[in-house]
Amino acid sequence: MSIVRRVSPPRESQLAPTYAGANLADAFAIALSDDAPDDAMVLARATLADPPWWFRALLAIRDAAVKPLGLKTSAAMRHHLDDIGVEHVDIFRVLSATRDEAIFGEQDQHLDFKLSILVRRIEGSTRREAIATTVVNCHNWLGRFYLALILPGHVLVVRSHLKAAARRFGATTRNAAQPPGG
Repeated sequence: MSIVRRVSPPRESQLAPTYAGANLADAFAIALSDDAPDDAMVLARATLADPPWWFRALLAIRDAAVKPLGLKTSAAMRHHLDDIGVEHVDIFRVLSATRDEAIFGEQDQHLDFKLSILVRRIEGSTRREAIATTVVNCHNWLGRFYLALILPGHVLVVRSHLKAAARRFGATTRNAAQPPGG
């Protein structure tokens, strides 16, 4: 059984009002060990800051495909965020951060992208989980085309990043596979 499981986008997320009508709204969770950090930003950095080599390779392919369309490359995103002094984790701009939830995102003329890393108690348990929620709202045909292009790899990427976080902060596979009562 996978230690990463698909869940409903969490109602308590700051992104909840954006789920309705989104072109994409999905969420995946991992159970956390008792000694995992309580701070969502710490977990977000562990999840996003050091992606695997194959993710960097996919980003390079993405960059080559979108550059002729006038979209920002990942390097351009990083440089822009550094230049304007905006807090970010890799290519992800920090929009807001509380102890329980870190929100990242980008908005452009084609689509709005938001990512939440939420830490919450597993219902009916004293254990906690980290949930990665992605919400995308497309503004035009190019946004919808881009979403369709990256969607096949989206689930693989999210699961891989969460799996890496689970290796560092997750509960054991036996305990993480099913939430209590599930």
